[in-house]
Amino acid sequence: MKKIILILLIAGSILAQEIVELKLPSSNKVVIDLRFQNGSISDPAGKEGLTYFTANLVTQGGTDKMSFSEIQDFIYPMAASYYVNVDKEVTTFSFAVHVDFLDQFSPIIMDLMLHPSFNENDFQRVKTNQQNYVDQVIRASSDEEYSKMALEDLLFRGSNYQHMKQGMSESVNSITLEDVKSHYKNFFTKNNLMIGIAGNYSDDFLTKLKSGLGKLSDVKPVIPKPGKALTPDGLQFEIIQKDNAFGSAIFAGFPLNITREDDDFAAMVVANSYLGEHRKSYSKLYKLLRETRSMNYGDYSYIEWYDNGGGNMLPPSGTPRSSNYFAIWIRPVQIAKQLTQQYEELKDLEVGHAHFAFRMALMEIDRLIKDGLTEEEFEATRDFLLSYTKLYAQSPSSRLGYLMDSRFYGRQDYISELDGLLKKLTLNDVNNAIKKYWQTENMFVTIITDKSEAGPLAASIKENKPSPMSYSNLVKEGLPEDVLKEDEAAANMKLNVKKVEIINSADTFKKEEKKVDL
Repeated sequence: MKKIILILLIAGSILAQEIVELKLPSSNKVVIDLRFQNGSISDPAGKEGLTYFTANLVTQGGTDKMSFSEIQDFIYPMAASYYVNVDKEVTTFSFAVHVDFLDQFSPIIMDLMLHPSFNENDFQRVKTNQQNYVDQVIRASSDEEYSKMALEDLLFRGSNYQHMKQGMSESVNSITLEDVKSHYKNFFTKNNLMIGIAGNYSDDFLTKLKSGLGKLSDVKPVIPKPGKALTPDGLQFEIIQKDNAFGSAIFAGFPLNITREDDDFAAMVVANSYLGEHRKSYSKLYKLLRETRSMNYGDYSYIEWYDNGGGNMLPPSGTPRSSNYFAIWIRPVQIAKQLTQQYEELKDLEVGHAHFAFRMALMEIDRLIKDGLTEEEFEATRDFLLSYTKLYAQSPSSRLGYLMDSRFYGRQDYISELDGLLKKLTLNDVNNAIKKYWQTENMFVTIITDKSEAGPLAASIKENKPSPMSYSNLVKEGLPEDVLKEDEAAANMKLNVKKVEIINSADTFKKEEKKVDL
C-alpha cells in the first residue's frame, strides 16, 4: 500500500519550491540541498551529458562577481563546501557551512545559482575533464564500474536511461557554451526545484533563501518520461574485451517493478541483504565465492541503484529512480592467463573463473526462489537491518538527503517507515516476495575481460559447456566434500543462454556498437 502524502505530490514529481526541513538546534552546521527534477534523462538527443556538464560548470565555475579560484579562497576559512550530484532523474546542488558563517556564505550560494558566469575558460576546463572521462577513464579506471555502466547501457538500450550521465564521446564533443546556457535557463528553474535545509538555521534565513531562489528562471520545464528497462529474452551476454584487463568483472540484471514506494519493498530489502548486502561478509554470495573459494574481493546484489559502489560502504542518498532493476555484481575473478601463469597444474586451462562464478551465483538465487529463507536466517537478517538501516542517515547531510528522496517515492520519511515495515514482516512475506520478483531465466549480463579470455569465455557460455572450478592442487586438497559437490553442480548447471556477443572496449557507449564474430 502506497503512502498518502497530505501535500500535493505524486511519486517522482515535486511542486515548485517544495521545502524539506530538518531542524537541528544543537548542530554547528547548516546543510542546504537544492534539488532539481532534472537529470540526465533531460539531455537532448545528440547532446547526451549536457545536464551533467551544465551542473558541473555551475559548481566548477565562477559567478558574475568572483572567479572560481576567488570563491574557493573566500570560503576556505569558513569550513564551507559545495558540490553537485547528477543522476538520471534529479540533480542536487549541496552546500554546507559552519553556522557562524552562514550569512557570509549565503551570497555565494545565491550568486552561483542565479548568476553563474559560464565563461569560456571554465567551459573548456570542464569540457576537457568530461571528455576525458567518457573517452578514457570509464574504460580504464575500474572494471567494476565499467561493467555497471555497460549493464545500464544494455538494460535501457533505446531509452533516455541508456546513456551514462556523463554522456558519450561524440555527444560531449558537440556541446557548446550556448547549449549550457540554454539548458540551465530551461531546466534549472524555480518550477522544478525542491529546497532542503538541515541544521541550526532561523526561520528568517529560510524565508530569505526561498525568496532569493524565487528569482531563478520562471520557465516551466518539460521533463521527459523516464525510460523503462527492457525485458530480456533468456540470458543475453555482452562480453567487452580490452587489453590487460585485471580479470573478468560481471554485472547482470533484469527489470524490477517495485521501488521504495511499495510496502513490499521491505521484504525485498531482507531478501537482498541475505543474498548480497553491499560489502558485507555475512551475505551468501560473499561466503560462496570469496570466503569459501577465495575467488575475488567481493560479490553483492542490489534491488535499486547503488551509486559509486566501489567507494561507498553505505547506500548514499540523492539518486532516487522510478525505473528499477535487480542486479548482481561479481567483482573481478581470475582469467585463464593469470591462472596458467601461477599454477603448473592449470597450464592447459582455457577459461578462467567467470563462467563458474556466474553459475554459482544463479544457482544460489534459484535455491532461494525454491526453498526461501529459514526462520533463523530471516530473523537474523531482519534484526541486522533494524540496526543497520539507521546508519544510512547518520549525518545531517545524509538525513536530509533521505528525507528528500522520500518525497520522490511518495513517502514522508523512508528510514523510519522502513523500520516499521521491517518489524511487521513475516518469513512468508519475504519468501513470497522472492518467488514473485526474482528469477534466473532472463537477464542481461555484461562481462569486462581481457582479450585473451573473451573468445574462449564466449564459446563456453554460448555452448553451455561445463565450467569446473579451477583450484590449485594444494587448495583443492583442503576443501570439504560438500564444497566439491556444490562445485560440480554449479559447473554443470544449464543456463538459458540466448545470445552471446563480444564487443571491443573502444566501441562501447556508442550509437552503433561493433560486434566481434565469435
